[in-house]
Amino acid sequence: MAIKRALLSVSDKSGLVEFAKSLHEDFGVELLSTGGSAAAIREAGIPVKDVAEYTGAPELFEGRLKTLHPKVHGGLLQRRDSEDHIAQAKKNDIPTIDLVVVNLYPFEETVAQEGVTLEQAIEKIDIGGPSMLRSASKNYAAVTVVTDPADYSRVLTEMSEHSGDTTLRLREELAVKVFRRTAAYDGAISNFLGKCDQGTGCNFSVNLPLATDLRYGDNPHQKARLYGNFYDCFSQLQGKELSYTNILDIEAAADLILDYRRPTVAILKHTNPCGVGQDDEDLRVAWQKAFETDRQAPFGGVIVTNRPLTEAVARVISEIFTDVIIAPDYEPEARAILQKKKNLRLMKLEDGYEKYRKDPVVRPAPGGLMVMDKDHTTLGLDDLETKVVTKRPPTEAEMRAMRFAWRVVKHVKSNAIVFGADDRTLGIGAGQMSRVDSARIAVWKAKEAGLSLEGSVIASDALFPFADGLDAAIEAGATACIQPGGSIRDEEVIAAADAAGMAMVFTGHRHFRH
Repeated sequence: MAIKRALLSVSDKSGLVEFAKSLHEDFGVELLSTGGSAAAIREAGIPVKDVAEYTGAPELFEGRLKTLHPKVHGGLLQRRDSEDHIAQAKKNDIPTIDLVVVNLYPFEETVAQEGVTLEQAIEKIDIGGPSMLRSASKNYAAVTVVTDPADYSRVLTEMSEHSGDTTLRLREELAVKVFRRTAAYDGAISNFLGKCDQGTGCNFSVNLPLATDLRYGDNPHQKARLYGNFYDCFSQLQGKELSYTNILDIEAAADLILDYRRPTVAILKHTNPCGVGQDDEDLRVAWQKAFETDRQAPFGGVIVTNRPLTEAVARVISEIFTDVIIAPDYEPEARAILQKKKNLRLMKLEDGYEKYRKDPVVRPAPGGLMVMDKDHTTLGLDDLETKVVTKRPPTEAEMRAMRFAWRVVKHVKSNAIVFGADDRTLGIGAGQMSRVDSARIAVWKAKEAGLSLEGSVIASDALFPFADGLDAAIEAGATACIQPGGSIRDEEVIAAADAAGMAMVFTGHRHFRH
């Protein structure tokens, strides 16, 4: 049956007047509304009836009570196919309401403001809105419910195509969207109020829309899905569908590259950097520095840059098998070259990623979840000159190299060791059970690549529990070290550095990556 009566009551009024005008002029729908929504519609010259006039009950308590009335909820909840419901509606003068348009008080936006008070937050807890949305959604068999202005056009299109009505499929889809929205809304309220009461803590709730089914999980036999706003952060320009591991690699690559301001190229494999290079003049040179750290690991890996990808870099990358490339943009000539590799996943890093970069890390735990702050800032580099613990201070070149390597080691799985210069990595050891093994692997990788470690610096993501890891670096040719410090054997480690004439600084912060 065609929509005859609609109730519109919104906080976000974008598109409201245009939607109301089309409902009235194109479909002859009677409009009901409240407060500011009614005023906006009326000012546009569109006939609208206040809900208070419709129900015969005034708004009360500073607007806290407006739509909680049998004539509203009865109009939404009554079944159109039930003779008993129809009789009761007629007896109690409760006409049907066929369309509800409600978006909620901006609670999340309010509590996100610095210094918001409990009283301000409470006044943004919507009561009538969620109630109407739930009533309409429960009866989606007959009632169309809209909570997102982006859906106005869809409703109008269907009304045009179905003689003023919408399809059951659309009504069901919109109802599901409502329940997701109200669940997220209630979760935000419970989280905020829980934090207000420090004695009881708070619940952690997540309600995210399905973004897409992923190609597979860790392995092809594991199904995987992606939820949330990933595509606000990255655009896929070409290539095969993303997998679970692709998402992990993309996040790791983006987090690393955003720690650098100079033109930088990084190559990653299984979320670990296997080469990072910089060059102020030529991105192709930065690529070569990164690639020379490890010429084997990049095959099937991820390449990321913090500058638009150039034609020169695209040409050399196209010569090897690469799974994913990420850049803030691509030169047209680079796109033309890479488009020939149809399976290559080409991702554009969007500005929107900065909004989500500080989101907490959520991991499953037996019976629940663990949540921690993201390690999004490189700590320990402030006033580095004051943190020297050896007899010899670092040279200016060593200091620049330590800053570079410290930013890399933060992104390597612990136990992590990075040998570097001021513009490139020279050897990386990741994820070993002992730090000395990571150091030995980094030395071995550098030798395999034909790179000299003479005069290099070494960065360690966590403290050296013994001097043996540092001894391996000294033997390989490292002349300076940056590490957190904090071991009970720090004096032994410092003594080993002093004996070799090595400069060392303690950052006072670790960047352990489990």
